[in-house]
Amino acid sequence: MRFVVMILFWLSSAVALAAAPLSRAEVEGFIIPPYALGDPVNDQGVWSLLNSGGAEAGYVFETGPLAPLPGFSGAPIDMLVMLDLEGRFIEVRLISHNEPIFVSGLGEAPFRKFLEQYRGLSINTLMVVGVPYGEGAGGNGVTYLDGVQKATASVRIAHESILAATLAVAREKMQGVHSAPPAHPDPDHDEALDWAALVEQGIARNLKVSNAEVDGAFAGTVWADDDAEAAADPEGTFLDLWLVDIGPPSIARAVLDDEAEAELARFLRLSPDAEPLLVIEAGRHGLVTADFVRNTAPDLLGAMQDGLPMELRDADMIFATEPDVPEGVAMILRVDRRLGFDPARDWDLQVKALRAHGMFQPEIGSATFTLTHATPERFFVRAEVAAALPAWLEALRGRMWDLVALVLALPVLLLALGPGMDRLAGHPQFGAIRLAVLAGVTGFIGWWGQGQLSIVTPLAVLRTALEGGSFAYLLYDPFSLVIWVVAILGFVLWGRGLFCGWLCPFGALQEFAHKLGRLFRLPVWEPSARWDGRLKGLKYVLLAGLVATVFVAPDRVDAVAEVEPFKTAITTYFLRDAVFVIYAAFWLILGTITFKGFCRWVCPLGALMAIGGLLRGRDWIARRAECGSPCHLCKVRCKYGAIAADGKVGYSECFQCLDCVTIHNDAQTCVPLVLAARGRRLAAKAEAGA
Repeated sequence: MRFVVMILFWLSSAVALAAAPLSRAEVEGFIIPPYALGDPVNDQGVWSLLNSGGAEAGYVFETGPLAPLPGFSGAPIDMLVMLDLEGRFIEVRLISHNEPIFVSGLGEAPFRKFLEQYRGLSINTLMVVGVPYGEGAGGNGVTYLDGVQKATASVRIAHESILAATLAVAREKMQGVHSAPPAHPDPDHDEALDWAALVEQGIARNLKVSNAEVDGAFAGTVWADDDAEAAADPEGTFLDLWLVDIGPPSIARAVLDDEAEAELARFLRLSPDAEPLLVIEAGRHGLVTADFVRNTAPDLLGAMQDGLPMELRDADMIFATEPDVPEGVAMILRVDRRLGFDPARDWDLQVKALRAHGMFQPEIGSATFTLTHATPERFFVRAEVAAALPAWLEALRGRMWDLVALVLALPVLLLALGPGMDRLAGHPQFGAIRLAVLAGVTGFIGWWGQGQLSIVTPLAVLRTALEGGSFAYLLYDPFSLVIWVVAILGFVLWGRGLFCGWLCPFGALQEFAHKLGRLFRLPVWEPSARWDGRLKGLKYVLLAGLVATVFVAPDRVDAVAEVEPFKTAITTYFLRDAVFVIYAAFWLILGTITFKGFCRWVCPLGALMAIGGLLRGRDWIARRAECGSPCHLCKVRCKYGAIAADGKVGYSECFQCLDCVTIHNDAQTCVPLVLAARGRRLAAKAEAGA
């Protein structure tokens, strides 16, 4: 132990370095056609994404530098995300990870298949890893992503990393893409309005530009003198444009005549996600050029919201307005709310003024004028979207019934091994009770609940502490976390015994293997007491090596941790590569002739738990003065070699099997009690003879 403490002290000065973002050549290897990699946006692994024509189409970025959420190995899961300008996922690709279940358990294929589900989804969509929960859960606007069996916690961490990194890019480069649900006109809102009221309340807004202002926009350019009409009448009107959102029925009634209002209602029934906008232009600018084609995007008008372009299209409607509405060239345009347009928030209508310079193949110049518009919130309703639960709460909900069973069972075990220890050890069917508990641990905690504790978790905690990361990943597997809490409680009260003797599924498998060996009358092999002591020191050396790996080669921790056969025997049901299966089978086969050799000599988690034998609050196994001299019965029968020649219990090696407690309390077995009873009988006979 002193050796281990010295190594830990020496290594605590090391500094863990975070991985640098991928180089350009490495990122290009992940880009899928027809896209191409553009220029770097920052030094955190964010790049622009180009389409086949060389125009900006979105962003490419790594999750690791932007959202370094630690996985179960303590290292972040690094993925590459391709996102278009409208906030939709083009592709999510796996770069690197150290998740134990995927490194050498299930393989990476299920992980990559999980990531394929993001294609085409928008970051405006609420996404949850899991299945719909409760009545009507499938219709609440939530997209459910299929998890990976036996790896739900890892894919939850990956999902959180993807969203955190994506939203970081969206906030910086795509402001407003991730926003509240878009507003839809409220059909039940009824308000008496006319054109004067619309103007007074800012619902109808006007953009007026004089000829002088247009000349000012082109001043200093080659087009400065190319508009003779503007020069001749500087005070004249170039642009007199009105804009009003006629999606809300109350506004439409105030603007359109009855026939046009009915036509608009029919249009909206066919296109329920379209937001209709009425534009009227009374100046000489007009709304479109002579080349404009109906039902397409107007060539002189554009829209922007949150710095992102919104597509305007002609609704191709012929209509008439109310008498008090200004006259002019009028069009009804439409914007698709599904693309993120929110009519209740500020957006900009951009009007382009064009000038041509030259007679043959004239050079075209443009100036843009902007009108900001928003329709009051009272005219709209927003879809109620379920709030995303924290990832840890989703995990808790997903394992609810397993946790209920676990939380009911573990206190019973603690009471039986604590206050009820003597009664349990003295029960006539104690052997059968213990085997039943171990069967439940193997089946329910191990194979069903995937609650096999591993040295990987303490090492990940150590790495996270060194790197100053978050420990939130521990909450993603609440089933194992509950077992950890109870194991730590046992660590303080009894040492390694509670976990190693009662809660470790692989330890239980070894015990069943030994029972099988006895059933088939196989020979028993045990090393000498000297060699047993030497072999017990091996687990501390392995523990020190694993801790050292955290400092000198953190990416190799999961590979080195394969010294534990837990993942093979419990997590993957022996469905792994042959070398891992052979290794796990070796310890179980050895267990048929040697009692729990892996637990006693090799297990690094057992070595860590053994420290509890030094920290326990009391000596909880009762001893007598005769224990060790002259009686050695408990020492001889202790299969763990945890009782010394002087009768003292070595709690660092005690597995809390309670065999010695049974012997100690049994008047028919404990030698001091048997001798004392014999002495009393002899004394009684002598007294009777006298």
